[in-house]
Amino acid sequence: MTRSPSKPQHDDPGDPAELRAIFGQNLRVLSEGYDSVAALCRELGINRTQFNRYLSGESFPRPDVLHRICRFFGVDGRILLEPVETLRPASGDLLNHPMVAGFFGAGPIAVPPDLFPNGFYRFVRPSFIDQSQFVMGLVHVTRSGDYTFLRGYESRSALQAQGLSLDPRDREFRGIVMRQEEGVMAIVTHRDSLACSFNFLAPETSFQSNLWEGYVTRTVREKITGRRATRMVYEHLGRDCSAVLSTARSAGLIPLDRVPPFYARLLRLDEEFR
Repeated sequence: MTRSPSKPQHDDPGDPAELRAIFGQNLRVLSEGYDSVAALCRELGINRTQFNRYLSGESFPRPDVLHRICRFFGVDGRILLEPVETLRPASGDLLNHPMVAGFFGAGPIAVPPDLFPNGFYRFVRPSFIDQSQFVMGLVHVTRSGDYTFLRGYESRSALQAQGLSLDPRDREFRGIVMRQEEGVMAIVTHRDSLACSFNFLAPETSFQSNLWEGYVTRTVREKITGRRATRMVYEHLGRDCSAVLSTARSAGLIPLDRVPPFYARLLRLDEEFR
């Protein structure tokens, strides 16, 4: 009796070229939130030419490099086999859950661009740790679907002063922005929610149309020293490259004499925060 040929197994991983194409497409999707591929490659510690080969489906990363990519983007090795959309929670699942529908649903998450535009923002606030210093930083606001996101990095100098890690993964913070009756709020966190803050901002109209004033609170235990809440000012820089680069170079801890006068006025430094 002639033996019929065995059928391929259903869990056959597929053609290597097809898998490289899947990985390349997934990597493109994961990279969409980054303005510069070159900057992303530096954060990942991957050669730009090699990264482009991954994107085009020409090659697979080594196991150690794949681990680094997965850890950075918060996914697992299935990005070699399945579309990345299937590996992450569907957009809106949590904020539109029936338990909180109408409280965190489409209304609050729909932040009009004219209320809080996309682009870069410079912010200044008093330091939580050193009450004689201020923190100047830079964040980037983008939109994806109905959501408005915020992303930035803690300054090296501020972390170094506290003896904390300077690794880009530890410095990075991200947040989601939601509409409030008088402005916007943002819940901002570091990776794995190890440190979070609540931010509220309202448009400031007496100076310029690109300023927001509000406050930030951090999720820490009550202590005798150090602040847990303080006023904060945001200035929309948009895509003004010179202003963005200038802020990036001067980001970190700064003394009062380097705080712009109109920022200092909005921070109301002679008034106790209540």
